[in-house]
Amino acid sequence: MPRSVNAVASRARRKKILKKTRGYFLARRNVWTVAKNTYEKGLTYAYRDRKAKKRSFRALWIQRINAAARQYGMTYSQFMGRLSKQNIGLNRKVLADLAMNNPQAFEAIINSVK
Repeated sequence: MPRSVNAVASRARRKKILKKTRGYFLARRNVWTVAKNTYEKGLTYAYRDRKAKKRSFRALWIQRINAAARQYGMTYSQFMGRLSKQNIGLNRKVLADLAMNNPQAFEAIINSVK
C-alpha cells in the first residue's frame, strides 16, 4: 500500500504562513523554514510590545503632567499627592491630555489642589 500523506492540509498550512510573511525581506518571505521562524518570532515581539506599550505611554503621561505642573510651581509628586488627598479621580491619561490640549482646564485643576 502506498504511503498516504495529507499534502492538501500541509500545503494550506504553509501557504497561510507564507501569506502572512509577504512583506518581509529576502528569504524571510518565501523560504518556508526561515519564514516560519521569522513569523513566530514576530508574534513573540508583538506579545511583548503590547505590554511595553502600556509602560511607555504611562511614562509619557507622567512626563507631560510633570512639565505642565512645573509651569505652575508644583512638581509631579506634589501634584499627584494633593490630587489623591482631595479625592479627585482623574487618571494620568486624562490629566496628560488636559495638560496638552486644554491648558485652562489643567490650570483650574492646579488651582483647586493648591
